[in-house]
Amino acid sequence: MRRIIIGVGGVTNGGKTTLTKRLLASLPNCCVVHQDDFFKLPEHIEVGEDGFKQWDVITSIDMEAMVNTVTAWIENPAKFARSHGVTVCRLNEEHGENDIQILILEGFLLYNHKPLADMCAQRFYLTIPYEECKHRRSGRDYPIPDPPGLFDGHVWPMYLKHRCEMEESGVSVVSIDGLLSKDDIFNQVYTNIWNKILNFS
Repeated sequence: MRRIIIGVGGVTNGGKTTLTKRLLASLPNCCVVHQDDFFKLPEHIEVGEDGFKQWDVITSIDMEAMVNTVTAWIENPAKFARSHGVTVCRLNEEHGENDIQILILEGFLLYNHKPLADMCAQRFYLTIPYEECKHRRSGRDYPIPDPPGLFDGHVWPMYLKHRCEMEESGVSVVSIDGLLSKDDIFNQVYTNIWNKILNFS
């Protein structure tokens, strides 16, 4: 059984979740782990020097728990898939060696945590310009609404900081233009993943 982990990272509101949902519906034996599911409780989020709760930093996420979840998938992807309601099948019934299990990691700080980044066989990174990002963010309805000034005072500066740190760390990513159509983004990533699967040992 072959296991492949795909990362879908990038800027907030860049299209990560939309892409991930479509990949999840299109790839065989595919599960997903969302980084957002590992946010700490609001009372455990510190207030930074910028005056805002520090949601957009790595310490706001229980990365150990996320890595443990991914490790559980690596140890037994079929069991993990079944427990998440994913029907497990073979790509080729005649050749068991062609069995493939796929895990998608989706989140905005996947590649700033080396243990997690190292688990990914492929790393996609969606980007959009400042104005588009701010526009999309303002149209989102979050469980905890953004306080006034959060985007310019915290969200965007943290994105630039973490993107710079990611680039300086030397982690290899496939950059995806988030302004492309949803179909173009999906087709580009989907084709890339299948090429990887076909050459994956």
